[in-house]
Amino acid sequence: MVKLEAKTSQELASWMPNMKEHYIAERIKAGEDSEVARKLSDSQFAELFPNESPAEGQYVMNVVAEEEIVGTLWMGRPFSGDGVTWFIYDIEIAKDVRGRGFGERPWKPRKVDS
Repeated sequence: MVKLEAKTSQELASWMPNMKEHYIAERIKAGEDSEVARKLSDSQFAELFPNESPAEGQYVMNVVAEEEIVGTLWMGRPFSGDGVTWFIYDIEIAKDVRGRGFGERPWKPRKVDS
C-alpha cells in the first residue's frame, strides 16, 4: 500500500533549497532572466512557506510504500485563493523505484496523515 505522510520540519528544511533551485532553473529554461527568476522565486516561496513551514493550503508529503519513503508530493491551493482548484507543484519518485506505480497510487482517494 502507498500512503502520504506530511514531511517533518527537518525533512522540509532538507527538501526546500533543492526544490527552490529546481524551480528557478525551470523558470530560466522557460526564458526568464535569471535575476528575475530568483527574485520571483524568493517572493513566492516566502508566501508559500512563511517561516519555512507550509502556508495554509500547502502540503509537502512523503510518498511511503512498505514503510519506506519512495518520493515526495507537493500540492496546494493557488495564489488566487480559489477554494476549488488544487495544483500539483511537484511529484518526484526515487529513480530506483520508478515504474512500480508509486507516482500513480497516491491519487486514489484516501485520508492524508498529518
